[in-house]
Amino acid sequence: MRLLDEQYTRTPFYGIRRMTAWLRNCGKEVNHKRVARLLRRMGLETIYPKPRLSLANAQHRIYPYLLRGIDIRRPDQVWSTDITYVRLRAGYVYLVAIMDWFSRYVLSWEVSVTLESEFCVSALDRALRRGRPEIFNSDQGSQFTSMDFIRPLQALGIRISMDGRGRALDNVFVERLWRTVKYEEVYLKDYGDVPAAIDGLAAFFHFYNGHRLHQSLGYRTPASVYHTREGRA
Repeated sequence: MRLLDEQYTRTPFYGIRRMTAWLRNCGKEVNHKRVARLLRRMGLETIYPKPRLSLANAQHRIYPYLLRGIDIRRPDQVWSTDITYVRLRAGYVYLVAIMDWFSRYVLSWEVSVTLESEFCVSALDRALRRGRPEIFNSDQGSQFTSMDFIRPLQALGIRISMDGRGRALDNVFVERLWRTVKYEEVYLKDYGDVPAAIDGLAAFFHFYNGHRLHQSLGYRTPASVYHTREGRA
């Protein structure tokens, strides 16, 4: 799983059979069924349309994708969310984050040892204390299609958008955030346990929001763009 996590971060377009071949080239005796099972357990999905492997719930409503061709001009126009796998020295946790698309500002994040929806709902509650987006985008995972997650968005009149199945690039800014988190924090620190992961991620997101300069933001920080009048013009 550690190797799959690293390779997925480098090549999220690899399918199950290519991942299997890559692991075999690394000397691991695995078959494609085991690789598929581990990827599902980690919540990872290849970036291309393919048979169902995600955690969608057929009983939940799926909303259309609203961001194709949209011009992002201001903070709180579009927020998005996603879940990623974070390895520990022994075990793993799942990380969810909610990001403002215009500024790349991470509004909230939570970790969990399971993929139950509660940690995603908690992250949403914290983010909505900061502001309110016009559009909220997620994938079709059961965590984000559950009524516990959808209801607060509906109550505030927020338009709901969901990625097409197997199209991680529909949520491209969060995908870039995950690569940044993995390469600049997780892989360098090699957390020993859950409290170490929480402490490390808290310090990293503080740095990411308030101190890390982004070329795409004109070498400003996400916090400066999200909070300034210029960003909200």
